[in-house]
Amino acid sequence: MKAPLRLGLYALVLAAVFAVAGFTANTVVPEETVQNWTQETDQPDHMAGADEPGTMASAHEPSTADGQGHADDASSLGLGVAAQGYRLTGVTAPAATGTDGTLALTITGPDGQPVTNFDERHEQELHLIVVRGDGQQFRHVHPTMDADGTWTIPWQWDAAGSYRVFADFVPSATSETTTLSTSTQVAGDYEPIPTEPAAATTVDGYRVSVEGELVTGKSSELVVNVSREGEPVTELEPYLGAFGHLVALREGDLAYLHVHPHGDPPQAGELSGPDIVFEAEAPTPGRYLLYLDFQIDGKVRTAALVLDATGEPGAQSEDEQPQDTEEQVPEHDEEDDHEHG
Repeated sequence: MKAPLRLGLYALVLAAVFAVAGFTANTVVPEETVQNWTQETDQPDHMAGADEPGTMASAHEPSTADGQGHADDASSLGLGVAAQGYRLTGVTAPAATGTDGTLALTITGPDGQPVTNFDERHEQELHLIVVRGDGQQFRHVHPTMDADGTWTIPWQWDAAGSYRVFADFVPSATSETTTLSTSTQVAGDYEPIPTEPAAATTVDGYRVSVEGELVTGKSSELVVNVSREGEPVTELEPYLGAFGHLVALREGDLAYLHVHPHGDPPQAGELSGPDIVFEAEAPTPGRYLLYLDFQIDGKVRTAALVLDATGEPGAQSEDEQPQDTEEQVPEHDEEDDHEHG
């Protein structure tokens, strides 16, 4: 058979095959279904199923800690690296324990440039809080800022683990207190230390106790008492514009609570004690880590306390009242890490 004839027969066979296939497809799959397939395929990928329950929201949609649109605001609790146009950037520190180095950071403003104008709050332009994820290794220090807006302080890690670094400041442009944070990892073996309720502790011979309750959703009064060998201490010196400075962090995510002392700022040379009164509010029920800095004879000491926040006043029973625990803040934290820049 000649080649042209063979090619012609082959073409006729192919045409017949396609015709049968098309007839079969129209019989098995309705035309309406085929049109629906075509319309769905033409939709952009990110639109398919966007309104269905359980699908991921668009990146620009706001999210909250509990995903319900009304829970903790991460920025108000100091858990965000950025808030109100301000951003914590350039955070560097030694990567391992036992290495002398520098902890550095920069605050940038809404224009993306380093911020260099800050208002003093509690006698400092920036408060740097560093704490390990389990609440140990707490430090409250005050770095210095250079002309370019970079804050630095000499630094050495004493223990490995994951740390959260808080920068608490007031930009002069807004005069609003802002707290930003990020995390950093320190290489080495790490075993977290569990926390237990502790309404009293002893540090450097001073017994520090707290009375009062943290109550969810409302301000409550906490009274911290300092004594030594059973006698009230009345030699508390002004420190950071008060007779004591209290930092409160929520266990787990280390949400940062702003705690305010009662009374007018003390005058130079004025002494007080044994009580220091604070106003605090817990955003959610749970366990909270409290760190009190107080100064006597020119030396700053840090006492660590642990309270459980209740939903209603009086919800904590007497059986749940915590017992004394030994202070676990390292000795160098009590003295060296509270130097002012």
